[in-house]
Amino acid sequence: MARRISISEEELVALLKDKDQRGFNILYNNYSGALYGVLNKIIQSNDDADDLLQDTFLKIWRNIDNYDASKGSIFTWMMNIARNLAIDKVRSVDFRDSSQNIAMEDKVVYQIDSEYQTIQEVDGIGLQKVVDKLKPEYRQLIDLVYYKGYTQAEVAEEFDIPLGTVKTRIKAAVNTLRTLLQTLVLLLINFL
Repeated sequence: MARRISISEEELVALLKDKDQRGFNILYNNYSGALYGVLNKIIQSNDDADDLLQDTFLKIWRNIDNYDASKGSIFTWMMNIARNLAIDKVRSVDFRDSSQNIAMEDKVVYQIDSEYQTIQEVDGIGLQKVVDKLKPEYRQLIDLVYYKGYTQAEVAEEFDIPLGTVKTRIKAAVNTLRTLLQTLVLLLINFL
């Protein structure tokens, strides 16, 4: 894996909006591993995750003018693109049909492979470790909604809790994650 290139988010976004190839190379170098981890966690297929990673970067490149820094970081925006593409893929009829048509031997091999597979961390700073610091009820919701592709309504139905409660808990979880990550970034900056 290539070494991360240090660049401010504002500079990176400016390069991307100018359709500068260097900006795209930096973006891919710095974020492809994290986005691949999100995709693979939802899709659970290396080949499909590879394809979706390319689709994700293509969509980012084409839609960078829609990015609004006031609504969140570039990583959050990109992660949502990746997550939505993965969820669309999982919900597609073709994907469900191909998953059901796998031979029994292949399912056993996949199960064994997945037990021993090392999944790349969601990002370079260990987002999963930060998520693990959340209260269990928050952690479970984040896992279902952001990593497994559930909708908030599906979570509410699954756990027989009001949709408003699910939304409130997810919002609280995201705010807690934001605080934890900001603290972590400050520690890293002071360390460097």
